[in-house]
Amino acid sequence: MKIKSSCIYLFCLMVCTSNTSIAQSVKSKTEKQPNIILILGDDIGFETVSAYGSVTYKTPRIDAMAKQGVLFEQCYAQPLCSPSRIQIMTGKSNFRNYEKWGYLDQNETTFAHLFKSHGYATCIAGKWQLKGDEYAPYKSGFDEYLLWNLMDTSSTYNERYKDPKLIENGVMKKYNNGEYGPELFVNFINNFMERKKDVPFFVYYPMVLSHKPFVPTPLNQKAYQDFKVVAKGEPGGGKADNVHFKDEMAYLDKSVGDIIDKVKSLGLLQNTLILFTGDNGTGVGITSKMADGREIPGNKGYTNEYGIHVPMVAYWPGKIKPGQINKNLVDFTDFLPTMADAANIALPNGFITDGVSLMPQLLGEKYTPRDWLFSHYDPKKGDFPSARFVHNKEWKLYETGEIYNVLKDPLEKNKILEKDLHPEQQKLITIFRGVFKQMVRPELVAKPVIKVKKKKGEDDDDF
Repeated sequence: MKIKSSCIYLFCLMVCTSNTSIAQSVKSKTEKQPNIILILGDDIGFETVSAYGSVTYKTPRIDAMAKQGVLFEQCYAQPLCSPSRIQIMTGKSNFRNYEKWGYLDQNETTFAHLFKSHGYATCIAGKWQLKGDEYAPYKSGFDEYLLWNLMDTSSTYNERYKDPKLIENGVMKKYNNGEYGPELFVNFINNFMERKKDVPFFVYYPMVLSHKPFVPTPLNQKAYQDFKVVAKGEPGGGKADNVHFKDEMAYLDKSVGDIIDKVKSLGLLQNTLILFTGDNGTGVGITSKMADGREIPGNKGYTNEYGIHVPMVAYWPGKIKPGQINKNLVDFTDFLPTMADAANIALPNGFITDGVSLMPQLLGEKYTPRDWLFSHYDPKKGDFPSARFVHNKEWKLYETGEIYNVLKDPLEKNKILEKDLHPEQQKLITIFRGVFKQMVRPELVAKPVIKVKKKKGEDDDDF
């Protein structure tokens, strides 16, 4: 009888232990699969966010993200949107896979592919501008989408904001009752998260804000109601004005907050990493005032500091220590390995990335900061010249030999001769010079560089 009782006791103990192990395993798996949200502002340099010292715009929701997470002071994109989008989605420098303006090779592995292959539900809403047909977003790893600038990339130029023309999961939709594109995108994302709240999800929101045309938003009710939208090239439409850039920044900030509020209402904040950044510098013609007295001109399209220096904020309550200011260099190639690392996803064998994971920095663990960043910029758009350069927070070397102190000369007006540098500075430039020979695709070495001229009537969108 005692033996039987002992056996029953041991069996129960084994079952309890087994159940505990299973529960711990499930818990561990859940903890290793957080939700990931990446929000990419359009044409916003670092100077457009008040957390970076801007006094021209108020961005309280992004500022709150920074206060409760990490603000990166030295994040760098490409000077134009298409090169930046290819870079952030694939984790590769443009010399590896950038082929032409507004084009993503469907054979490329994107961050959406990585998440989808590990059981994530994936969604994209906002601006596409990577060519392809209605199946292109699916081929790029997204389960669901609501996009502007997917197939009709010319006549829809004015139809991203009021009364937009969008494609939702393969179906073209033209809105005509005052609907606002950015609101539709956020609603689509929030609906997706509501439906997928019980599984890990990845959301990529490449915004249309705050790109031209600068037009009223619903926050400016009377002006918005009176504004008339027509297809590009047609008469009778409302007039765009730079004064509305400030309105667009306010709505951009509101959109970020609306997504965060939805994540919170779903009870998912503690298991969701939210990243915010911008795709390139602010548009030419927009000047922003800073608290320190500087007036920063937008230099989108150009390789100087004001064309490539963008905001970046990381927010993950309970994981990221709040109130951090990070002064280390960040490249757009870093986003893919960072998000994969956050989700405990190992990159596939043979997968090439020029990025490094920022997770050790986000979590306060040991890390090795970047000493420099490299950029291969050849947008093949209009008259923008190609350029290759290496830089840190102070010095910059172009492959063609120009040297600038970008800390003192952010617009690169004063070239510096190498012989005038101190020995340590000359040593740094020598290190920079050695980077260029490493950043070349072997099959392209012997090919001539062909400058692509902008054709008459070519769509000017997003340059």
